[in-house]
Amino acid sequence: MVSRVKRYFLEIKDFSKTIDLNLPENYKIVLDNKDNFHLNKFFYKQIGLDHFWRDRLLWSDSEWVKYVTNKNLETHVLKKGEDLVGYYEQEYHPGSNEVELINLGILKEFRGLKLGSTLVNHAIASASRKNPERMWVHTCSLDHKHALQNYKSKGFEIFKEEEIDFVA
Repeated sequence: MVSRVKRYFLEIKDFSKTIDLNLPENYKIVLDNKDNFHLNKFFYKQIGLDHFWRDRLLWSDSEWVKYVTNKNLETHVLKKGEDLVGYYEQEYHPGSNEVELINLGILKEFRGLKLGSTLVNHAIASASRKNPERMWVHTCSLDHKHALQNYKSKGFEIFKEEEIDFVA
């Protein structure tokens, strides 16, 4: 079955706004420096189940290793105690001096707690330390129902929209 999906490309260029990074009690966001592709693969598969993330499902282990060992890629993990809650991946592109927010999501059992908002704030703060010209992300109508509004509420602005065919 083919359906139309709306895709939004957003960017933020002004990093001067103060960002609230207060985490709920017992939560922390850590930079994963282990280059452990299993962690990225786990989040991609689990969060992606509800949002039709499929591109990487075909990747071999060596493709995953190559991806996570990219020196410009960072994986930040949200935890409650030692429990995994969510993550985001961002890549710094030195040639264009920009940060791409590649994936961001919360595991199903932790959704509805505004933790996605916390992750977006953290991603912006983390990216801003690189002094980029901009940070950009794309989202679509298959992502969480609040994803687009979450990005816009943090200062991201749409710079491109398109409709694409999606085969379910």
